[in-house]
Amino acid sequence: VALLEMEENQITLDNLEKGTDNPAFSSVVSPPFSSCWGIGAAQGAPANDVFQGEERLYEERDGPCGESKEERRGEGTGRFSSYCRKALQSASKGKRFCKAHAKVSRRVVLGLLGVAYLCYFIAACWLNFQRALALVVMTAVVVFFVCWSLFKKYCGAKVLLLLSPVWTCFQKCWPWLKWLLWVAILGGLITWLALDTSRNPEQLISLAGFCFLVLFLFACSKHHGAVSWRAVFWGLGLEFLFGLFVLRTTPGAQAFQWLGDQIQFFLGYTTAGSSFVFGNTLIEEVFAFQTLPIVVFFSCVMSILYYLGVMQWLIVKISWLLQVSMGTTPPETLSVAGNIFVGQTEAPLLIRPYLADMTHSEIHAVMTGGFSTIAGSVMGAYISFGIDAASLIAASVMAAPCALAMSKLIYPEVEESKFKDKANVRLSRGEEQNILEAASNGAAASVGLVANIAANLIAFLAVLEFINAALRWFGEMVDIEGLSFQVICSYVLMPVAFLMGADWADSRLVAELLGIKIFLNEFVAYQQLATYKKNRLSGLEEWNGSQKQWISERAESIATFALCGFANLSSIGIMLGGLASMVPERKGDLASIVLRALLTGICVSMLNACLAGLLHVPGEVGDCVTILSTTNFSSTSYTMYTCCKQLFASSVLENGMLNFTGAWAGLAESVLCLTQCCGHYNHTSCAG
Repeated sequence: VALLEMEENQITLDNLEKGTDNPAFSSVVSPPFSSCWGIGAAQGAPANDVFQGEERLYEERDGPCGESKEERRGEGTGRFSSYCRKALQSASKGKRFCKAHAKVSRRVVLGLLGVAYLCYFIAACWLNFQRALALVVMTAVVVFFVCWSLFKKYCGAKVLLLLSPVWTCFQKCWPWLKWLLWVAILGGLITWLALDTSRNPEQLISLAGFCFLVLFLFACSKHHGAVSWRAVFWGLGLEFLFGLFVLRTTPGAQAFQWLGDQIQFFLGYTTAGSSFVFGNTLIEEVFAFQTLPIVVFFSCVMSILYYLGVMQWLIVKISWLLQVSMGTTPPETLSVAGNIFVGQTEAPLLIRPYLADMTHSEIHAVMTGGFSTIAGSVMGAYISFGIDAASLIAASVMAAPCALAMSKLIYPEVEESKFKDKANVRLSRGEEQNILEAASNGAAASVGLVANIAANLIAFLAVLEFINAALRWFGEMVDIEGLSFQVICSYVLMPVAFLMGADWADSRLVAELLGIKIFLNEFVAYQQLATYKKNRLSGLEEWNGSQKQWISERAESIATFALCGFANLSSIGIMLGGLASMVPERKGDLASIVLRALLTGICVSMLNACLAGLLHVPGEVGDCVTILSTTNFSSTSYTMYTCCKQLFASSVLENGMLNFTGAWAGLAESVLCLTQCCGHYNHTSCAG
């Protein structure tokens, strides 16, 4: 009977999972083991049957009192489910608590981090303030912008309301005040130029070249009567002010020199990865393994900065300055500002949703910005060549306002822009979920860029060699020796190089670099410029027979600015391919604009070069008597070469007697230093 009752009330795990009492236990009491026997006897069953039934029951059950394995498993599952429910309830309560106090928790965490950083900052300044100077500057910049953001958020509206009467009065006076301002600026500029160029008259050539290029672009303008002179003058003014700050002021020069040094130091970390993969021997001897890994590293870092929002913040701030001053529309301004840091096809991705509705003039500005600047990733490669980092950074930043200005000069706005009254434009961001994915995507994306650079170098250098061989063959037919592509470019573009401010002796080599940049690419041109710079710094003689081995510091600076841009014939395909993939419906518009944008981009780089020539200040060598008296003549340098040339110029051979003038007159070291200089360099004084 008991077995029948057990069968009627089967144990079900479903009931246990639901947490209800199982009906199977309602008819079976849980007495001690001895009472289990009394169940069958109390029912009047025979003893043998009882024993046999007990054996069967005991076999089916795991315990003497009728606890089956299924019952015990069900009881354990029920307890586990109960524990899980309690744990989930606790987690849910914790989640609700965090949501309710999210702002407070965030403020507490930020406050603790702020206090920790403040302690670290004070300790760093206390231990060595000179060493912590960079940290002080960075902290001051961050604090300024954070305070400015908080001020705008909480007090901006009140301040604007308070200043509204002043703004109204200013608007009423602006029609005549702006003319007074322009006259003052023009008068000050003319006065400064007159005083500055009186000491270095060669700067006037750069000024004439600057004016010539602006007039040339105006002559090529598509709509002469529609030119926005506000955009043109403000753009050129911002370019000039930034160049003046970087090239002429001590704080600007020191700041950008420090920034360039930090970038060079930062790029040195590439060696840790590339040496592990390729080995030290390949890194030291093979160009591809020495330079191209820098592109991978820089691309990875840029991707991380984009994920963190740092690059977007910088681009927005720069574009706001350009937009407010020049009156350009937000999309074109954002794209040009983005070109300071990224390449010609990456910057338009920032404004991809707006490309389809942009006017022809706005698209021209986007293209010009891409042609006028270089990407941060390849900038690292050029720095590794030995090109001055501060000049590259300055050239890329100066190109942004100049590109917008010249774009509006050569292709003025004659259509109604849909973004004219748009207060802001939302920047598109990447789809990475975390910082590791951003780093990985940045490194992976650079593989195509590295392969593209390597393939282009192989192809262009091979094509250049073929062209030179063909030109030499044609030249030999008419007794012209040494005819090459570089020679043709050097003679065709020599007047342009001279107008930018290069000395006539250096103009041929600078023109050669310009030709390589325009018709091949800037990578090959910067390689050649790095060779000239290396020859100069190593103290080689300026002339080796009829061949000039290096160019002056002034010509180097001019060439660095002139080559800083993607404006070359091979970039046309890259530009069209990148933009056409984003807005395929506007392929015709893009193709009709790209050549004019390429010309504008070339001229923007040349305008930057003219400005570099105008603002260049010749470096001081120092006291050559002291330098040569303490120099070890086992190796040569540019400083030693310059001082030896000064010593040669001071020596005079009269009646077989060697005399010295100037600072070298009457010094006992003069003859010894002259002998040492003659061991490295040739001069008529050495014959005596």
